[in-house]
Amino acid sequence: MFRRRSTATQNAPAEGAPGTSATDQADRASVTAGKGRPTPKRSEAERQRRYNAPGDRKEAVRQSRTRDRSARARKTEAMRRGEEWALPAKDKGPVRALARDLVDSKRRLSEFYMYGLVVLLFLLFLHSPVVQTVLPLLLVVMVLIMIVEGYFVGRRITTLASERFPGESTRGVKLYAAMRALQIRQLRFPKPRVKPGATV
Repeated sequence: MFRRRSTATQNAPAEGAPGTSATDQADRASVTAGKGRPTPKRSEAERQRRYNAPGDRKEAVRQSRTRDRSARARKTEAMRRGEEWALPAKDKGPVRALARDLVDSKRRLSEFYMYGLVVLLFLLFLHSPVVQTVLPLLLVVMVLIMIVEGYFVGRRITTLASERFPGESTRGVKLYAAMRALQIRQLRFPKPRVKPGATV
């Protein structure tokens, strides 16, 4: 029995042997494989996640409204710039972006349609026989211009979209481009990214 105990004593490392000090053992125990930093305490992690809550309900509501206004303003500005994440569903996608750039790259008579409507409304109040005779003709000419330009713009955008974005859906893009062409350039939304005369 004494022999076995002495053998175990000899095989065990000595307490004062080099490389087996209490400090080294503690260092090895504190090291976790595959981790480059110590795990933070629970109290520290909660302190990092904690935020300063408002003192009363009115202050909380005011802060919430301020955050909402700021978020809406940020999203609206992003929509004006044409950023994809902020756009509504009808304006998203590379095909719709191409349609906007194609329409914005050229001046068209349809762009002045709204101005023409204002002139026609003014002429309606004139009781001149000549004006009343010419007015229907002007209206027909305006409608024809809109239809012809909308047709060519729609055909052009479908051709470009099939070449540059094969596999992307072009459903509704003709009407989308035609309606944008009717808008005054300064009021288009998202705002134009290209100048008139630019190559798309």
